[in-house]
Amino acid sequence: MVIGGGVMGSALAYWLTRLEPARAVIVIERDPGYEQASSVLSAASIRQQFSTPVNIRISQASIAFLRNAAEELRVGDDRPDIALREQGYLYLADANGAAHLRATHAVQKACGSDVTLLQTIELAQRYPWLNTSDLSLGSLGLTGEGWFDGYTLLTAFARKAKAQGASFVNATVSGLATFDERLEGGSGKRISEVILADGSRIACSHVVNAAGPWARSVAAMAGIELPVDARRRTVYVISCPTPMPPFPLLIDCTGFWIRPEGAKFIAGLSPTDDPNDLPLEPDYDAFETQLWPALAHRIPAFESAKLERAWAGYFEMNTFDHNALLGPHESIGNFLFMNGFSGHGMQQSPIIGRAVAELILEGRFTTLDLSELLFSRVGADRPLLETNVIG
Repeated sequence: MVIGGGVMGSALAYWLTRLEPARAVIVIERDPGYEQASSVLSAASIRQQFSTPVNIRISQASIAFLRNAAEELRVGDDRPDIALREQGYLYLADANGAAHLRATHAVQKACGSDVTLLQTIELAQRYPWLNTSDLSLGSLGLTGEGWFDGYTLLTAFARKAKAQGASFVNATVSGLATFDERLEGGSGKRISEVILADGSRIACSHVVNAAGPWARSVAAMAGIELPVDARRRTVYVISCPTPMPPFPLLIDCTGFWIRPEGAKFIAGLSPTDDPNDLPLEPDYDAFETQLWPALAHRIPAFESAKLERAWAGYFEMNTFDHNALLGPHESIGNFLFMNGFSGHGMQQSPIIGRAVAELILEGRFTTLDLSELLFSRVGADRPLLETNVIG
């Protein structure tokens, strides 16, 4: 039983039914149109410029899957086009951030990432539209980084999973029924049924929390405190009359990001005030007071830019260490997590889906060892901090 049919839940259903076709897989999704799904409202990008090796390894495996997604997720003769664009990420650093950029670059190179450091003069030569006056260093992903159509990836995972036998149910989960195995000589609790809002119950062998920003409330149904919050992020669609090729996904030292989206651009920034569970309404004031001035400083052509529209979605923010929380809870062995991706879940979904499927089917990771990301590190107070979090 998978609670949540976004990109994580759908990727898991795909891998479960691919690796074990006889496995009965049910995905519960309350928003089948994905109107509030983070998967659809994200910027759908992929990078290798992380600070922790495990995230770099995941991205390297994910980009390989995405490059072949049309064939991997083909249903009959219908091959999904996720419109993958490998135009790179460009991290910018001023004097205060240069040392950190060099340190993370060393980690990325040690993992085999195709990234390069650019001095200020090199940045100016490669990107003449960029104001480099207050910059000290840049880090550019030459291959294996870029962006894609997140909605197409999500729906392709779901469609392929259904073709392989998975069932998707439009319903809201209202509770989890547990029983104590210790009364029967076992070692802990197990979830026996998932309770739906209409009062019906579905028996299950495993339950996976793939509820994204709403994962905390699902965990609470089993009496578990999950350090995952729903943090609102606004994505702004901007037009600018000045051609500026080539243009990678740029992360400025002030905290904003921007990338091309067709003939326009999309951009965002980390809010100064970041409470939980805000309404999904765009923060237009932040564009006027924070983003536009920073954009116009870094890219002077954006002085004449125009805000076309905006939307808001939730970051599934892991407040413990900003990394994925995977696998079973120590006291409820058949309750598994795939939560807390802190903005990099879409890009990690192909590999995380397989990893959690392996935990269910084999009891261990078999393709890529993601033991560092197991949920047990929370109880052990052993954070694995990711410092390269965007937004």
